[in-house]
Amino acid sequence: MATMVGSGLANQTGAAIGALAFPVLGPLGVVAVRQYVAALVLVAVGRPRLRAFTWRQWWPVLLLAGVFGTMNLTLYSAIDRIGLGLAVTLEFLGPLSIALAASRRRLDAGCAVLAAAGVVVLMRPQPSADYPGMGLGLVAACCWASYILLNRLVGRRVPGAQGSAAAACVSAAAFLPAGILLALRHPPTAGAVLCAAAAGLLSSAVPYLADLVTLRTVPAHTFGLFMSVNPMLAAVVGWAVLGQGLGLPEWVGIGAVAAANAVSIATSRT
Repeated sequence: MATMVGSGLANQTGAAIGALAFPVLGPLGVVAVRQYVAALVLVAVGRPRLRAFTWRQWWPVLLLAGVFGTMNLTLYSAIDRIGLGLAVTLEFLGPLSIALAASRRRLDAGCAVLAAAGVVVLMRPQPSADYPGMGLGLVAACCWASYILLNRLVGRRVPGAQGSAAAACVSAAAFLPAGILLALRHPPTAGAVLCAAAAGLLSSAVPYLADLVTLRTVPAHTFGLFMSVNPMLAAVVGWAVLGQGLGLPEWVGIGAVAAANAVSIATSRT
């Protein structure tokens, strides 16, 4: 339990710390640094043998790399516009949709309705609503759903963590030109780079390694159930670190999405 809590807090705290560098690096610069850090960690763990990959292995890895980079870029762009809590909640619709789409139970249909109601509350018309930011959060959700499906395919075709490591390398290479261009146009401060690097470590390296340890002792069902609290953790961390306060309707919407996921997993037999 302590490892799961630590993983969740590290993930959301890393995103919040990365947001502190937005004024200097922007979401693109923060994501670029995060991709570099993620690639270094995953390569050290996975040790991919890139020259041995066949085209049958390479094409899902390349798709995974594109989805991985797009997911992080749209999520951080959404965080910049609508705040950490709302952005993570909308992104969480991705894995929730995957879980509900494979089910034929009436209870899961009810969970889908509950989650949809939460999204309606979060995206309700109001003068301060940032619909482009919400749209970015939904794009991140689609990317996370694709990431799950592609990771499953890559895991079947590439041994160990080599596929994920290779995808991280490709994604980092794709962000390299943008990172160099941003550095030349607007030389970053040391503090901003440290914040972005901390985001990479806390949101990529720590959760990845912690989850490897956790899944050796905790059933996947229990692990998935705990993951449902991430939208709530994101809202709390956004308030504590970034001062992003939320009103009662936003808390209700976030709670509805988290509850829908928790109920679906808690009552699932698989």
